[in-house]
Amino acid sequence: MKIKYDSDVDIIRITLKDAEIEDSDEEIPGIILDFDSSQNVIGIEILQASQRIDNPQAIEYMIAQRKP
Repeated sequence: MKIKYDSDVDIIRITLKDAEIEDSDEEIPGIILDFDSSQNVIGIEILQASQRIDNPQAIEYMIAQRKP
């Protein structure tokens, strides 16, 4: 997974899988989902990121611990 914030255009791009984009859909204004040829979500774009996220330049990443 890759996350990139482009402050010049104020867009966050989250790449879940390196694959060719077959289709894109913006069901919610400003949130674009990219799909591969099997209709799997492979990317997410958040437009006007600084208006939707407190600090788009900060990334916090956690892995949930599984309970035994």
